[in-house]
Amino acid sequence: MSDQSTTIYRPSYGPGCLLQLLWFIFIGWWLGLWAIGIAWLLNITIIGLPLGLLILNNIPMVIALQSPKREIRAVTEDGKTVMGARSLEQYNFFLRALYFIVIGWWFSLIWLLMAYLLCATIFLLPFGLLMFRLTPFLTTLKRY
Repeated sequence: MSDQSTTIYRPSYGPGCLLQLLWFIFIGWWLGLWAIGIAWLLNITIIGLPLGLLILNNIPMVIALQSPKREIRAVTEDGKTVMGARSLEQYNFFLRALYFIVIGWWFSLIWLLMAYLLCATIFLLPFGLLMFRLTPFLTTLKRY
């Protein structure tokens, strides 16, 4: 008889909150603005579109050193435990492409402008940083 159990753990990677905040204050706000501008220029062209989407999907890393979430899965079967790490499972490529064409390209620009406005205030800075973290999902449905 096979005895099997599975455990999924989603650890947070990357630097702490203080370092993320210092990065944003001194580097992230202007580097992120440049990255967004370059990404949008690349998205205008067919050739530059993959690179532009790659930049937009990594905006949380550029702006506040926020790394993507990863899953660590431990499966125990017959007394043996096998562990593996992987990125979060993504939606279907064609669904993500259709979403980007219909909604993501224009909505992400509005979303990013609102996030910058929130980050301009001290009290709403955490919400602005959270909005940057959600940018990959709102642009291409990428789970970050």
